[in-house]
Amino acid sequence: MATIESSISPGSENFQSNRDGMLALLERVRGYQQRAVMTSAKSRERFEKRGQLLPRERLSLLLDPGTPFLEIGSLAGLGLDNPDLEKSVPGGGVIGGIGWVSGVRVMINASDSGIDAGALQPMGIDKQLRMQEIALENKLPYVQLVECAGANLMTYRVEEFVVGGNLFRNIARMSAAGLPVITVTHGSSTAGGAYQTGLSDYIVMVRGRSRAFLAGPPLLKAATGEVATEEELGGAVMHTHISGLGDYLAEDDRDAIRIAREIVSNIDWHRDVPAEPSRRFKPPRHDAEELLGIMPMDPKRPVDMRQVIARIADDSEFLEFGENYGNATVVGHIKIEGLPLGVVTNNGPIDVAGASKATHFIQACCQSQTPILYLNNITGFMVGKDVEEAGIIKHGSKMIQAVTNATVPQITIFCGASFGAGNYGMCGRGFHPRFCFSWPNAKTAVMGGEQAAKTMSIVTEAAMKRKGAVDQARLDDMERRIIDRFDGQMSVFHTSARLLDDGVIDPRDTRTVLAKVLSICRDAELRKPHPMQFSVARP
Repeated sequence: MATIESSISPGSENFQSNRDGMLALLERVRGYQQRAVMTSAKSRERFEKRGQLLPRERLSLLLDPGTPFLEIGSLAGLGLDNPDLEKSVPGGGVIGGIGWVSGVRVMINASDSGIDAGALQPMGIDKQLRMQEIALENKLPYVQLVECAGANLMTYRVEEFVVGGNLFRNIARMSAAGLPVITVTHGSSTAGGAYQTGLSDYIVMVRGRSRAFLAGPPLLKAATGEVATEEELGGAVMHTHISGLGDYLAEDDRDAIRIAREIVSNIDWHRDVPAEPSRRFKPPRHDAEELLGIMPMDPKRPVDMRQVIARIADDSEFLEFGENYGNATVVGHIKIEGLPLGVVTNNGPIDVAGASKATHFIQACCQSQTPILYLNNITGFMVGKDVEEAGIIKHGSKMIQAVTNATVPQITIFCGASFGAGNYGMCGRGFHPRFCFSWPNAKTAVMGGEQAAKTMSIVTEAAMKRKGAVDQARLDDMERRIIDRFDGQMSVFHTSARLLDDGVIDPRDTRTVLAKVLSICRDAELRKPHPMQFSVARP
């Protein structure tokens, strides 16, 4: 394999400008993430008075010490709870991600009950649905740390109630698929949310704190006139001694986490997956720090994406495929910590030759069972009379068909632009990549704001001429509004808030993230859970 030589000049003005821009965006991302942590931590005094741990303290105790945690959707809901981004608290009221518990890799869903008592925030349902999708696709046990006040009745929307039923359906699906569902109910699990507990295979409840009932005391009294305390209706002692809902009675949060870890350690989850082989590999020859300065803040400026590949691939080696054909589309083979990986990326628009080459390469990767990485830096497919005559729609459709029906794990990272049908051909969110992450500078849109504005201006001006008069001031105002609308929706602070990726990552962490998800995908391909006709039911 050929080694990619560096063509980056870290001392150049362009590099420094790119680096400064990327660092500023990273600081902004981390500021929003930290706001969620600090907002939850403000509840510490209240939690300590109740003898409880904060949600992130529970998560820390659950995870094996010193092991990585891949957080999912940390910016979910940003700007949707409060349009003022300086006051918005992202995360959707849920802390989610993939981590190691008692030596087993699991998906973890932890209610962030330090914020509004765990009531669901905007995008909270969508975030949990995405976590469940990842768990199902990657054959991961599902561990829940539940303390949720349920839906906020002041902001009730019927569609959330209806769509939210998928959360419970997926728990039943995971159990039936042979994926254990383990739940610690730290506090409230009420109304429809009671099924988050009830549908689980293993349930740990905390004495004096857990609450699970279909109707709490206020609703019970309103509906039937019956008067009962929360403990009588759905306390941990009642459920572990009388109803049979709870399987284990813990004395406090720490004890509950201990029990959950013991459950995971006793489910013999490694029975079908061979031990991870010892792989020898060399790190990239070029410094990952330099990834900060490669991508320009303006997505229209050209970039040689081989320079990105050189800083994530083992030994900076890249076996390029079809280098001299459709050369704006760059494809080839690399390894990440010894694991083979096909790469598809862009040094310009996708033309007929590029689409044909990418289609061939994707199909060849499926033949050899090699996962595929899409590094998005794409302004779209080539347009124009010549390429239309050459069949760009036909050949672009072949590429999209290959992406859609690929039989290997596909991973997408938005490094720069992801515009128009290029987003589709490069396995955007709509094409269900196994994992999908963004760099802070990434931009996603059907087209650039200026192109959209000019397109509408041409159409509108023609209509004005047919009516006899062109209002230039109106055209200029329309163009400004369109540009503002497009520009306001294309940044990661808009797209990641709406879960159009699985999270925003530091470019310097790209290789580490890829190594984690490739290992997850590898395990999933090897693992053979024992599905059942139905999920595990309560006695």
